[in-house]
Amino acid sequence: MSMQSLEVGQKARLTKRFGAAEVEAFAALSEDFNPLHLDPAFAASTVFERPIVHGMLLASLFSGLLGQQLPGEGSIYLGQSLSFKQPVFVGDEVTAEVEVISLREDKPIATLATRIFTQGGVLAVTGEAVVKLP
Repeated sequence: MSMQSLEVGQKARLTKRFGAAEVEAFAALSEDFNPLHLDPAFAASTVFERPIVHGMLLASLFSGLLGQQLPGEGSIYLGQSLSFKQPVFVGDEVTAEVEVISLREDKPIATLATRIFTQGGVLAVTGEAVVKLP
């Protein structure tokens, strides 16, 4: 998607459920075996009371949205800020969203708000992505 076809306010979304198999696969790939994500007995002893999805696994949905939908193929990630507001529990469905919030006039660079909502519509992850447009 060229800079000319991008507009502030454009959004893209995707919905996904992360089950135990996805969380276990991410643990193996990232080397993050924190029992808070993998061990129901351990998680039961925490404030969360059950296993939660890795925050970075959730944030990986932004990569898919940016690279496939908005701005799309050929986009290059330049930066990403993240703030984790609410837990997402293993097995929960989430909706990830990106929204164009600014376009540089001097370079093909866009800033997008990045958000993940729980199945109940609560904001779980928020941040901003900066991408070089294709």
